Amino acid sequence: MDFRILGQVEARRDGDWIALSGSKVHTVLAAMLLAHGRVVSDSRLGALLWGWDPPVTASAQIYTYMSRLRKLLGEEVEIVRRQPGYVLRAPGARIDVVEFERLDRLGREALWERRFADAQALLTEALGWWRGPALSNVTEFLLEAELPQLEEARMLALENRIEADLALGMHEQVTAELTGLVAEHPVRERLRAQLMTTLYRCGRQADALQTYYEGRKVLVDQLGVDPGEALGATYQAVLGGELGLRGAGAARGRSDVPTMLPAAEDGFVGRSAELSLLTARLAAGTNRPRRLLVTGMAGVGKTALAVRAAEESAGHFPDGRLFAELCDQDGTPKDAGEVLVRLLRALGEPGLDGGSPRAADRDELVRLYRARTSGKRLLVVLDDAVGDLQVAPLLPASPQAAVLITSRARLARVTGADTVALAPMADDESLAVLAAAAGAERLRDDPDSADDLVAYCGGLPLALAVVGARLAARPSWPARRFAARLANPAARLAELSFGDLDVRGALLPSVRRMAAGGPLALRTLSGAGTEPFSARDASVRLAVSEDEAERVLESLVDTALLDLSGLDPQGLPLYRCHELVLLYAASLDGASLDGASLDAAGPKAVAVTAHIAATAATTRTSAEGLAGTARPLPTSIRKPGSAAWAARTSWATGPAGRPNTAADRGCS
Repeated sequence: MDFRILGQVEARRDGDWIALSGSKVHTVLAAMLLAHGRVVSDSRLGALLWGWDPPVTASAQIYTYMSRLRKLLGEEVEIVRRQPGYVLRAPGARIDVVEFERLDRLGREALWERRFADAQALLTEALGWWRGPALSNVTEFLLEAELPQLEEARMLALENRIEADLALGMHEQVTAELTGLVAEHPVRERLRAQLMTTLYRCGRQADALQTYYEGRKVLVDQLGVDPGEALGATYQAVLGGELGLRGAGAARGRSDVPTMLPAAEDGFVGRSAELSLLTARLAAGTNRPRRLLVTGMAGVGKTALAVRAAEESAGHFPDGRLFAELCDQDGTPKDAGEVLVRLLRALGEPGLDGGSPRAADRDELVRLYRARTSGKRLLVVLDDAVGDLQVAPLLPASPQAAVLITSRARLARVTGADTVALAPMADDESLAVLAAAAGAERLRDDPDSADDLVAYCGGLPLALAVVGARLAARPSWPARRFAARLANPAARLAELSFGDLDVRGALLPSVRRMAAGGPLALRTLSGAGTEPFSARDASVRLAVSEDEAERVLESLVDTALLDLSGLDPQGLPLYRCHELVLLYAASLDGASLDGASLDAAGPKAVAVTAHIAATAATTRTSAEGLAGTARPLPTSIRKPGSAAWAARTSWATGPAGRPNTAADRGCS
């Protein structure tokens, strides 16, 4: 079965045309094809069929159109009623818009990799799926809703194909085509820059300059703006005689495009669902700014996932990929002005040396950044953001740009639908990460010890990376030796450090960002273990009211030191602490960590901290006793009674192995 919408809407079976009568039936079919397997609601269908004034019988008429399509398309196509609308399933069918998008993506990737012949072939094939104006036999309402973005996709593919032509030295062959395209689209600056390039290379420098002057006049008269950076750069290149086959302009090499992404990790393992979600969202064309957030506790793999998603989405951002770390190694937030200077330099902004007055003027830096990013298809990755105020001046002005942010905190500027919250990895993914670093054969030789290592890391990719790196650096060590070293909770965090990878150091910035009383509260709550608990339970441990305990718990959630773990039977939130955070909490020196924050805290915060401090000493004694309990050699996390099993349940038992009592937890 073949479906076509890039021209008239058509359906064909084995090459034979299927008669679809009436614009309404064509509209319904096109709407469901454009949904790419998603549900199209009744209200959406009504708007596409009748605009703002659907008839009272709209639902009945839509049902009739669906029944007619089912009959015409036969058993190869399934049209299913799924609230709040319908979904079309056609496994194995060929849809022209899907083929166009696939070839266009491959062509852009080839262009970025400077495989110009491949890019030209792929993009030419992609454009070959167009048989005329798309959706030419549907209602005006569907045409208004969908045609602009389809046409824009076609024009971008055409511009990219011409760029590949120019890179291959085919300037004479495309001159006539470009002349017609510029006349048809006089305000598309990239096309005009490409025409200037072809004219210059054909020895027509005066015509190239005349093309620029005509374009500048059109832009000023019709839009009230001056030529943009690309057209202006091509003009300067013509004047300077720099538009040879390796020159500037529309066919320029990509060396002027910023690519600041750090090197992606070798052997990226796991997070396939989250990666697919991010790449799909980055690839989606939209007229509103795309702001995506990857959040989670320290060491959960936010940066690695963001960088991998950015690398896989590079073809959608031909104007560059920017990257900025928003905190120093110790977790201290960087000044937004410092970050802006670095981004602007990557974007080619001159005159931002250390002594430049402009480099010290934050408002001027924000203005320059917005101007430099305006109208560009950029991807900006902001790593380890502290909060919304830090991010705000770093958001680009262009709706075509996308921003991918990593942060331990949730951000108000990013909606829930655009937030990917990373949880610790499941055991199978954790084992795959460990095997990629340490060697699968080595772990297969001792599966029980491998399972124990996974358990001790608690699904935290940073901890797994440390264990894998240490095993790889000690090829003579059996896995059971390192598992035995990790079996002692008191030494585990010290063992989870190798080179610049350090679990304790990764957790420290989260603690430093906590409000007054937070570190003491975290230390006190460590007696709760890994089992979920409520604000009511916490209020007993912290010796404060339930409302105050909930405020403290929510602040710990905001700093990614606690996780929400569902609801209790009364519908109240439950909280849970990660195993490695518990070990870290047991070692905290609350007085030294909270002293500075108390200086600026209000009387209520001081009072709450005093209550917490009064109970902290008892809890610390209990937690340290647990952390210091020695353990036998582990066998398997899947076997109750093993050391690894005990590592996951130790916080529920007292120092002598009996069930943990209120006295043990500092709640007597």
